[in-house]
Amino acid sequence: MYLAILAADPTKKSSGSGLLTFIPILAIGGAMYFLLIRPQRKRMKNQQGLLKTIDEGDEIITSGGIYGFVTAVDGDVLWVEIDHEKKVEIRIHRSSVSRKINPTVEPAGGEPVVVDPNAPNNADQGKTDDGKAAQ
Repeated sequence: MYLAILAADPTKKSSGSGLLTFIPILAIGGAMYFLLIRPQRKRMKNQQGLLKTIDEGDEIITSGGIYGFVTAVDGDVLWVEIDHEKKVEIRIHRSSVSRKINPTVEPAGGEPVVVDPNAPNNADQGKTDDGKAAQ
């Protein structure tokens, strides 16, 4: 085994260039950017846009899972009513909002429309409650 090492020609150059050894590393870096970093930045940008549009009357879910209606906005502080009957309000930071429920959509030149995610759509017509086609 040691004879093979001693018999090797020390002046022989390697056949690959230094740049070729970095191509797999660059490919892995590019894949990580497009699979991990870029989608995360897109989600963060969408979340920041959502946080800027929160206004009084919006129904929200906090990152802790609390549902409520925004009753007042004071800069980055939101007052959220979580129980209307008992008049329970909490104060939260704007960044703790996870998402909006029933966002309002304003069509061009019309009244704002509330989108109900639980409303039946055309795809559900002709189906029973268990999702099977009605006969």
